[in-house]
Amino acid sequence: MKRAQQKEIIELIQSEPTGASVSISGWVKAFRSNRFIALNDGSTIKNIQCVVDFENFEEELLRKVSVGAAIQVEGSLVESQGQGQNVEIQVSKIEVLGEANPEEIKLTILSPKRHTLEKLREEAHLRVRTNTFGAVMRLRSKLAFAVHEYFQKNGFYYMHAPLITGSDAEGAGEMFRVTTLDAKNPPLNEEGDVDFQQDFFGKETNLTVSGQLEAETYAMGLGKVYTFGPTFRAENSNTSRHLAEFWMIEPEMAFYDLDDNMDLAEDFIKYVIRFALDHCQDDLEFLEGRLIQEEKGKPQAERSEMTLREKLHFVADNEFKRISYTEAIDILRNSKPNKKKKFKFPIDQWGADLQSEHERFLVEKHFKCPVILFDYPAEIKSFYMRLNDDEKTVRAMDVLFPGIGEIVGGSQREERYDVLKQKMKTMDIPEEELYWYLDLRKYGTCVHSGFGLGFERLVLFVTGMGNIRDVIPYPRTPGNAEF
Repeated sequence: MKRAQQKEIIELIQSEPTGASVSISGWVKAFRSNRFIALNDGSTIKNIQCVVDFENFEEELLRKVSVGAAIQVEGSLVESQGQGQNVEIQVSKIEVLGEANPEEIKLTILSPKRHTLEKLREEAHLRVRTNTFGAVMRLRSKLAFAVHEYFQKNGFYYMHAPLITGSDAEGAGEMFRVTTLDAKNPPLNEEGDVDFQQDFFGKETNLTVSGQLEAETYAMGLGKVYTFGPTFRAENSNTSRHLAEFWMIEPEMAFYDLDDNMDLAEDFIKYVIRFALDHCQDDLEFLEGRLIQEEKGKPQAERSEMTLREKLHFVADNEFKRISYTEAIDILRNSKPNKKKKFKFPIDQWGADLQSEHERFLVEKHFKCPVILFDYPAEIKSFYMRLNDDEKTVRAMDVLFPGIGEIVGGSQREERYDVLKQKMKTMDIPEEELYWYLDLRKYGTCVHSGFGLGFERLVLFVTGMGNIRDVIPYPRTPGNAEF
C-alpha cells in the first residue's frame, strides 16, 4: 500500500478535494465533540479540520488528543461539510507524537483564555503558538526575505559587519562592554584605571551600535553594500519603542548623493511593504481584525482613521513628501497644537531636536502622507554627515511614518578629508581610533550616502502591534534578558 504523502496545511487548504490519502502533523488547537480536530502546523494562521469517526478509535487514544498536543493524522482529503473551508481530512489514523497535560495547560498561554500581551511575554517560549504571535513572526520572516530580495535584485552585496568593535559609530557612548577581565578584581594600570591591554583584544571593546562605518569601507570597494544584523544599545529606555538588542538594515552606496539616498529609501520601503501585502494576506487580515477589536475599547478620538491594510497601502501607494527641516520647523511653530501648548515639547526656535509627537503631526495631520525631512542642524546630528555650504546644516534625512514617527535615518556622508577631520575634533572623537575611516577620504574619496532602518520598527508598522517587544522573538530590555 502506498504511504500517504506528508503535507503542510498551507498547501492542503489550497488543494481540491480529490479524496487522495494525505498525512499531516501539527498541534491541536481544538477538539470538539470527540469528532472535530482543528489542527495547525505553523505554516499558516488557518487550521485544517480533521474529522474523526470516534467509534473506530480507542477512547484512551482520543483522550490524549488535547489542546496543545502534537499529533500526526492520516486520511482522505475530501470536500468540507462545514462553512469557511474548502477541504477537510476524513481521519483513518491518529498518532500522538507529544502529549500536552490539560491540567497544566490551564496555567499556560495554550489555554483558550485570552491573555494580555504582557502576560505572553512571561512565556515567550510558548507565545509563538498563539494566533497573534504566529502571524507576527511569519510576517517578520517574510519581511526579512523581502529585504534581502530587494537589495540582491538591485545590485547590492550583503556585508557582515562585526558585532564586536572598538569604535562608537554614533558617538552616543551607550554601549555594552565586551570583556574577559575579572569583574571583581580587574587588572589596573599605573593610573589606577582598568588595564584593558590585558583584556582579550588588548583594548576596550563593545557590542556594535551600528555597522555603518564598516559598511562604508566596503561601499568604497564594492560600490553598493548592505548590512542586516543585530545591533545593541545600552540605553536605559523602558518604552514601547526601544530594545537593547535589535536588527538594523544599513545600505551604503558609493556615488550616491542625498537625493539618490532618499529615492532608494522610499523605493525600498514601498517594495517590502508591497511584498507583505502580496504574500501575507491571511496573517494581515487576522492582525487587522485583532486591531479593530482592540480599538473598540478606545475613545473615538484615539481610534485609527485607517485599518491596518489601508495604512500599509497609504505608504506603499503614496509619494513621500520631501521638505527641509527649516520648512518643518515653520509648520510646527505655526501649528495649532504648538500655539495651544498641546505639544509636550513646544517648538519655539530653529535648532530643536524633533520628537515623535512633532514627526507624527507632520505625517498624520499636516501632510497626510509619509514625509522625508532633510538638511538638519549640524549640532544635533552625527559627525559623519556632510556639512552644507551654509555650515549650519548637514545633508541628513529622516523618513517619517504614521503611528511611529522616524523609521529611517540617513545622510550623505562627509567625503572631504579636512572637513571630516575638523568635525571629529570639534566633537571630541579621537582621530587615532578612526584613522581607517579617515583613510577612506585619502584614497579615492567620492560622494557616498547611506541610511539605517530598525527592522523591528518596520515589523511593528506592518503588523500593527503596539509594542516593539512583541515583534522580536526574545526581547532584550532594561532588567530583562530571559530565555
